Amino acid sequence: MESGVAVMERIENASDLGKSALGKSAIERSAAFGLSWLAIVRLGLVQTALGAVVVLCTATINRVMIVELALLALVPAALIGLYHGFQMLRPSWGHGADQRSSRTPWVIGGMAALSLGMVGASVATAWMETSFAAGLALALPSFAVLGLGLGASATNLLAMLAAHVAPERKAAAGSLVWILMIAGLAASGITIGQVLDPYSGARLITISLWVAAIAMVVCVLAIWGVEPKHDDPNARPAPSRKAFLEAAKEIWADATARAFTIFVFVSMLAYNTQDLILEPYGGHVFGMTPGESTALGGSLHAGALLGMILVFIAGLARAAGVSVAGIRLPSTRSFVVVGCVGSGLALLARGLGGLGAGWPIGANVMILGFCNGVFAVAAIGAMMGLASAGPEAREGLRMGVFGAAQSIGFALGASFGAAALDALRATLGVLAPAYATVFIFEGALFLVAARLAWGALSPALDASVQVSPSTRREPTPGAAMIPGE
Repeated sequence: MESGVAVMERIENASDLGKSALGKSAIERSAAFGLSWLAIVRLGLVQTALGAVVVLCTATINRVMIVELALLALVPAALIGLYHGFQMLRPSWGHGADQRSSRTPWVIGGMAALSLGMVGASVATAWMETSFAAGLALALPSFAVLGLGLGASATNLLAMLAAHVAPERKAAAGSLVWILMIAGLAASGITIGQVLDPYSGARLITISLWVAAIAMVVCVLAIWGVEPKHDDPNARPAPSRKAFLEAAKEIWADATARAFTIFVFVSMLAYNTQDLILEPYGGHVFGMTPGESTALGGSLHAGALLGMILVFIAGLARAAGVSVAGIRLPSTRSFVVVGCVGSGLALLARGLGGLGAGWPIGANVMILGFCNGVFAVAAIGAMMGLASAGPEAREGLRMGVFGAAQSIGFALGASFGAAALDALRATLGVLAPAYATVFIFEGALFLVAARLAWGALSPALDASVQVSPSTRREPTPGAAMIPGE
């Protein structure tokens, strides 16, 4: 039995620890409530399901409209633009979830809306074969629902990770989740490609129903019970009940959040500028066949996957305190900046090198993909760290602001690249210099993004910052255990 003095000392120490925790940053307070790796993998499977649904609409249906239905490319481009446009509502979805005790219903509800929109888009596409007007009338709300669903689910999934992943795990967790998303994109694309032939509208609808059903089951099973039900009130201070615009203005007034939002927009604009012109570039400038130019896209994704895996391994090692020859592994900020600089240099080299003969375009694309992967997943880790910064738990709103900037940059990048190429072709009258000018501009954007990232991501807000054992606290007695711990 402990003496009365000893018991009193323990109570006083616990009280002092609780009081000191009130003054700690949100990053430090969340350390005691970090999700296990099993829980992080489960949330990553939700991202896999999201990717599987999205690829059918943005890739498969896009191709069917242009090739099988012989529609103008403007039709699917406008519909995908509508899908991106409705993701502008990401901040409001995140803010709405911030005001409630759980994000799980938002993720599941968003997945349901996303699946419904995908099925509607498939039916609309099949309907266009007999009645373009009727099919388009259904496609418009379907793609709008797609954007709403993805915005609600993806924003709150990342906000959940930001709120409940320990700071030293955020870089690796962001990498793992994005790797699983790429796996979902690849698995869904390959599978759909095999079962869609020979194409028919009925077959497309059947596939969409199966994808929707599987995605919903995976989402519900993966996320159910992962989110902690009862956090220590000292560790997760609830946000004050503020109107959306008032709360958004406060976040925009935060210089760090504002600088990072601008970085996200510029980097995504640079990231996606080549999206619609890479494969035509291979055919026009290097005389590649359709199969060979398609392989360029495969090389880009393969390189990106390697870059993501590198950041994931480095994040794990850094969290474990591993060093190489006594030197600590690079921080999240370093990976973001190096990835942006590498991407910029690869694009500048492509723009200049492609003007001459013998340029190793395959190796160039692979290197670009690798640098893209490094910067992208490191930026997700940084995003998660910044989303949980601040005196109140506003991860949803912050992640929504960052996500909206990402969607706008992503959408504008693809359209800007194609429009700039057409304008330069008409002005210069030759292909290679037109492509080169776009790639050089894209490379310059990446270098600007690197400078913005260096200023926005201070070491104190690095998502991979180590938290010393003295800052950790055990959950209060009676607090719910996080599944998988």
